[in-house]
Amino acid sequence: MSDLITLTEMPLAAAWNVQGDASRADFTDQVARQFSIALPIVPNTTARSDALTAFWLGPRSWLLMAHNPDSPLTDYIDKRDELNRAGGALFDVSASRVVYRIAGEHATSVLASGCPLDLHPRSFRAGDCAQSVFGRVNALLYKSDDAPTFIIMVARSFGQDVSQALRQTAAQYEHRADWTAHRRHADC
Repeated sequence: MSDLITLTEMPLAAAWNVQGDASRADFTDQVARQFSIALPIVPNTTARSDALTAFWLGPRSWLLMAHNPDSPLTDYIDKRDELNRAGGALFDVSASRVVYRIAGEHATSVLASGCPLDLHPRSFRAGDCAQSVFGRVNALLYKSDDAPTFIIMVARSFGQDVSQALRQTAAQYEHRADWTAHRRHADC
């Protein structure tokens, strides 16, 4: 029997916040040189490379998330200094978030139980991202494919609350959960 929903806590190799003016070529060129990815400039969209996903967070803010530990999110000081010279800023936010993956037939229903966004495929397509809430917790949601598979990122301090809410909602469906396999830090 196949799972109707799969819940997984995912490892976060690295996450860096990039800030700057996307209309300045020196800034966007420097980001492309440093990270081999173009920043998405359309609201609530993403750009993806083999190593990174860039999330649009606002008109002057993006989140770069590494897919694996061998990512281009290394040499933080050098990259920060280069972006500063190009009028931007760089912040390491790797330890601040916990990441969950929700996939399967009822993934949209599980997320919709605590999130006010319209997650219907016509409104929230693969590759879209949005900042919202899940329950009462600020969250960044990303739809990675049409299966559907969603990634939800929340502040580490609220991770247990969100995982508990996701598990409770998913309990009404046949599901498989793996919340402990990828813990980076002890519960704090």
